[in-house]
Amino acid sequence: MSAHPTPYAPPEEPASPLLARRRSPVAPADDARPVALPPPTPMTYEEFLDWADEDTLAEWVNGVIVMSSPAGRRHQDVSGLLESVLRSFVEENNLGLVLSAPFQMKLAQGREPDVLFVAAPHLDRVKRNRLEGPADLVIEIVSDESAGRDRGEKYYEYAEGGVPEYWLIDPRSDWVEFYVLEGSHYRLAFSGSEGEYRSASVPGFWLKVEWLWQDPLPQVEDVLLDIEGEKRAARLLDRLRARGLL
Repeated sequence: MSAHPTPYAPPEEPASPLLARRRSPVAPADDARPVALPPPTPMTYEEFLDWADEDTLAEWVNGVIVMSSPAGRRHQDVSGLLESVLRSFVEENNLGLVLSAPFQMKLAQGREPDVLFVAAPHLDRVKRNRLEGPADLVIEIVSDESAGRDRGEKYYEYAEGGVPEYWLIDPRSDWVEFYVLEGSHYRLAFSGSEGEYRSASVPGFWLKVEWLWQDPLPQVEDVLLDIEGEKRAARLLDRLRARGLL
């Protein structure tokens, strides 16, 4: 998750008696001031899912809600590029499913990764409102507010929860760190501000790190053409012919 957290203000008249009884205190992320909300009783994860709607930027940590405000422009641009490129590549090659925040991944805690990939053999983990179990790849875009959690709590939670590959993208310093799971611990597979990295969890997918720092960012189709080359070009030509455009 990203950007600066904001206190959560509940409606004066909750729509549900259950929510009126079970509203939990909101845990501030990092340096935000705590706001006590009655009653001071933790929420179960199921109550959290009932409470949160599809636009809620929140995570569930030990029964407490951690809220975040919308991400900044740079974060959104980098996250959007990665999501679009990865989603198109995965769908074209029938590899699985790509999802983005706000969508819950439930391990020991309920987190909302910026981007996640679930391989085809594991699609049974995808439920209506959450991923029940680890994604095969999790991507977090680091911000001033999220850096401590992304490199701390989430790093250990994702490893212990069995996420095979974890990417940390830091647009503040044009720096990436790509980790792969070995046993129950992550090994740093690649770090830096330039170079090419080939995913351990998405077959055939690779990334030129410099793409992430370009201004403006490269077009999605240009990136995909670089990644897949002639295969991508042939597929596009076939589509044009099928539509009678060639």
